Amino acid sequence: MNTSLKQMVRDRGLAIVLLVTMLAPLFVYAQWPFGTPTTPDAQRNALAAVRSQVNWLQNATRTASGYGGGGYGNVQQQFESLRGAYIGLTHTLNELQLARGGNDFAELEAGLSIIQEAFTNYQEAVGAGQPESTAIREMCQIVREASQVWLRELNSRCSKHRVGM
Repeated sequence: MNTSLKQMVRDRGLAIVLLVTMLAPLFVYAQWPFGTPTTPDAQRNALAAVRSQVNWLQNATRTASGYGGGGYGNVQQQFESLRGAYIGLTHTLNELQLARGGNDFAELEAGLSIIQEAFTNYQEAVGAGQPESTAIREMCQIVREASQVWLRELNSRCSKHRVGM
């Protein structure tokens, strides 16, 4: 490489570094600077999303047996969406709510893990030779009833800790 070409590459590299350095503060400030919002509005929206997801899960458990093997996947997908919505709700809680209600919210998370065991039980039942239609009906009944109890607990604990208020 001749010296003029080396100089041109070095100058271009310096210009790029300078440009990135000058624009870096713009990239940083373009992000939400305060983390996840913990406002009452954000909490109400997140709580509404969890409640809606429970309704979707309930609907999936009512219709799953009509979809055969696809019904299991649909119920499982709706359950995972419920778990994700709940995690989103917990990210909107403020420090006081987390300090006073940490155990309550951890118990709700544990409740979701208990409900999730129904999926493992379904897989074991089918693996042991139980007809898929029977196994899906039993799983859906368990998930439906457990999610109703879980939603009552969620509503009670969110009220207790003034979530969305």
